[in-house]
Amino acid sequence: MKKRANSSQSDFQLPKLTYRVWAVWRRNFDVFMKTWHVNFLPSFIEPILYLLAFGFGLGTFVTEIDGIPYMQWIAPGLVAITIMYGGFFECTYGSFVRMYFQRTFDAIIATPINVEEVIAGELLWGATRATLTSSIVLAVIAAFGLVSTPWFLAMLPIAFFGGLLFAALGMCFTALAPNIDFFNYPTFLLITPMFLIGNTFIPLAPLPNLLQTIALAVLPLTHVTNLSRVSIVGKIQTLAGLEPEWVLFLAAFWVALVTTILFILSIFLMKRKLIK
Repeated sequence: MKKRANSSQSDFQLPKLTYRVWAVWRRNFDVFMKTWHVNFLPSFIEPILYLLAFGFGLGTFVTEIDGIPYMQWIAPGLVAITIMYGGFFECTYGSFVRMYFQRTFDAIIATPINVEEVIAGELLWGATRATLTSSIVLAVIAAFGLVSTPWFLAMLPIAFFGGLLFAALGMCFTALAPNIDFFNYPTFLLITPMFLIGNTFIPLAPLPNLLQTIALAVLPLTHVTNLSRVSIVGKIQTLAGLEPEWVLFLAAFWVALVTTILFILSIFLMKRKLIK
């Protein structure tokens, strides 16, 4: 795939984006809507299964955490996990298939849309996909009566920017992937551990401060879960010696900073991969 290559292509530059980014987003959205029922069912059924298994199952042994019933405590974690899956897998497997197997990138780049705009459109679509699927999960947990604060509407921007964070993270791996099987590495070494210890099903507070600090420093899902929990149940834990309000501030700052860095980095890495 070649387009507008030059000798300075390997030099780092801020992406130059225009309104054409939304044309890429719209293309992916239109494809998604053609199979909306297939995409809707997993997002609807999975949280019910998790609530039954963990809430009614494990919840009979763990009654509450920090004064919050266990089923209600894990509900924000389910939303955060859906955000992670929606953004990450859309911009790893999804983008890889569109790039190599369907040759969608080739077709789009043959138009006035440039490589940077294609990747930015993919990232914005990944964030949108995460928002759509997590909204379904949010509706399910609300139907179970597990939303206890009017601030739950804040989940929409949280889902979008959290989805953008994981979309950009996934796109960085896509830029490094020599084949589709490569995604097994980040999935099993990063995504699955975060699924289990990202303050989702198991609280971080009882763990040693060092482990809490590591989780806050390097695990994106921890911050997205913290933001989701304060939005849905109105409470957040003291972690790594930080008071709840500082944990909340750190989560918002971390997501904003790292999302910006990964957004720019993923576009640069993909541009270097595609233009040779």
